[in-house]
Amino acid sequence: MKKSLIALAVLGAVAGAAQAQSSVTIYGLIDEGVTFSNNVATGNVNSPTGGKVGLTSGVIQGSRLGFKGVEDLGNGLKAVFQLEAGFKANTGALNGGNSNNNSNGLFNRKSVVGLSSDTAGTVLLGRQTDLLDDIGSYTSVKDFGNVVGTAHALDRTEGVRTQNSIRYNSPNFSGFTASAIYGFGGQAGSTTAGQSFGLGGIYANGPLAAFVSYYQSKVGTPNATGVTGSDVAIGSYPLSGLLETGDTALKTFTLGASYQAGPARLYGNWSRSTNQSINFATTAGDVYIPRLKLDMFELGTDYALTAPLHLLASVQYGQATIGSSDNGKGKLTQFNLGTDYWLSKRTDVYGFVSYQQTKNGYGSVLGTGIFDPSVYNTSTGDANQTSVSVGIRHKF
Repeated sequence: MKKSLIALAVLGAVAGAAQAQSSVTIYGLIDEGVTFSNNVATGNVNSPTGGKVGLTSGVIQGSRLGFKGVEDLGNGLKAVFQLEAGFKANTGALNGGNSNNNSNGLFNRKSVVGLSSDTAGTVLLGRQTDLLDDIGSYTSVKDFGNVVGTAHALDRTEGVRTQNSIRYNSPNFSGFTASAIYGFGGQAGSTTAGQSFGLGGIYANGPLAAFVSYYQSKVGTPNATGVTGSDVAIGSYPLSGLLETGDTALKTFTLGASYQAGPARLYGNWSRSTNQSINFATTAGDVYIPRLKLDMFELGTDYALTAPLHLLASVQYGQATIGSSDNGKGKLTQFNLGTDYWLSKRTDVYGFVSYQQTKNGYGSVLGTGIFDPSVYNTSTGDANQTSVSVGIRHKF
């Protein structure tokens, strides 16, 4: 009898230790709001634009369901994985967010496996975002999310995925972390077509955070479902519409800072994105985007009026050199005001008002619009749009 009790005690201890050494967590987020936008393209020649109201899934953050796990391998080494599926809460359909490729895949937001060490860092393999997604926590993306999606269409702080990739994250050195990513192109006969790479660092210690990052990606071979190789973000046009192959590259450089001054978080950043000439096929016909250089500047604040109530404001200003300098500079200006009230640690309600204006061909090239990309005057590229959203977000 005593031996049986001892055996049961040993088995229980072993099972408890095994459970402590590995774990799997199920998590998720649902974000849904009602949005009204004016000057939305109707497709009607006699009445080209009009107001639109409806449910918007993912006003701040894309709705998602995920699984992440860790196994302790001993000596400070751990095996880790994360699988994350995006979906539209208003329809239930799969949604890859800002992915541009494989948006209907099951784990379209993230699918990685790797090894992690407190002293050596973490290596992840699969489909994932780069450091620019982490930088979003110190920009307007944290407060306004997809409301500022057009402003950050090219600089990747909205979280564009790189598939077929390997990412390394360093340990934290007194507040500084570094990261590098490489995406394989997977092109037969070429080691460069479709590849991507990026690197950068974030310093976050006390009230101050500062960051710098560089990312470059090259377009692979287009096919019926997308583009082989790594993902690349080029405005609002889908990669499946590309008419050319090879080494068309997008390069983006970003730097900025954030500072917590009492109840107010103040932030500012600048990014420069460039790409070579690109041809797209769209339902309205072929679109040619000449050589582009885009500078985006941003200032904003998050003021905690009380612990649960935050007042938000930000402004983005973009200047795009399209083709040769003789063509002038397209301009984008966007103003955002909002309030976010936390009902609990996991649930908040919010309201936003945004106004966006483009000039000198900016809209016709990049496809502008706060929630409806393609809102612009097709004859001149000039446009403006006002959008109002109220919604709720719950994390679990």
